[in-house]
Amino acid sequence: MNKIESLKSEFPDDELIIADGFDDAILGYDVDNGRIVYSISLCIEILIDNEGMNEEDALDHFYYNVKGSYIGERTPLYIH
Repeated sequence: MNKIESLKSEFPDDELIIADGFDDAILGYDVDNGRIVYSISLCIEILIDNEGMNEEDALDHFYYNVKGSYIGERTPLYIH
């Protein structure tokens, strides 16, 4: 069972907002606010390794397009 499937089975009543392509960067789940928690450094590594970006492009893309996106009160948390 992958991390997303595990979270869905553990919290079946919660509406999970998932950052596509970053499953391996999931650290956990904020039960109080119903938000998935992601590692910023792992997200950057994924962009570099899987998308072929250099570090500067990966940082720009992450902070503008991923972390900078607000999808509502359950928008994922990104932490260092």
